[in-house]
Amino acid sequence: MNDEREKRLVEFRAIDNDENKMIIEGYAIKYDQPATHEYGSHKFTETIKRGALDNTDIKDVPLRYNHNDTFCIMARTRNNSLQLIKDDIGLKIRAELIDTQSNRDIYKSIQEGLIDKMSFAFTVAENGDTWTYGKDETLREVININKLFDVSVVDTPFYDTTSVYARSFELLENNLKQLDSLDLQKRKLEIKYKYEEKR
Repeated sequence: MNDEREKRLVEFRAIDNDENKMIIEGYAIKYDQPATHEYGSHKFTETIKRGALDNTDIKDVPLRYNHNDTFCIMARTRNNSLQLIKDDIGLKIRAELIDTQSNRDIYKSIQEGLIDKMSFAFTVAENGDTWTYGKDETLREVININKLFDVSVVDTPFYDTTSVYARSFELLENNLKQLDSLDLQKRKLEIKYKYEEKR
């Protein structure tokens, strides 16, 4: 199992209701929807595959603001203020925010469209992803998410954040270096083999 936490962004919305409750909902994860990002001159496309959540630990998941451990928890599965629903689309969240000043401020920002992204922090199980390397593009398919650590409302625009996909890019860079090294070793062996054939 890979213990490095990764984060991804999705959209969500505030729900109007007659009881003046602060309710937000949306999909934290959507299956089979490739997300492509530029990494220098290289493209990185990642897809969370259908079934990736089948064995995921989602027992005690908090809803946070910007993944901040020091900020008050906004809702939580443990007390049913946060519901995580696995379905054919992915993982849907529905949260009823507790009534605090900070949550009221965040909820107002959500209603006004100032905050409209949600991120989730997770780890991938051992052998829980596959990588396919091309000359200009790398494809990653996540097939088994081990644990969901939190879902967070975030105020960082999708393409302006480098930390969100930082772990995947680090993995990509390491894997590309390994491929370059293997390619170099292969070429050396080919040259050595040809040289020995001529002798």
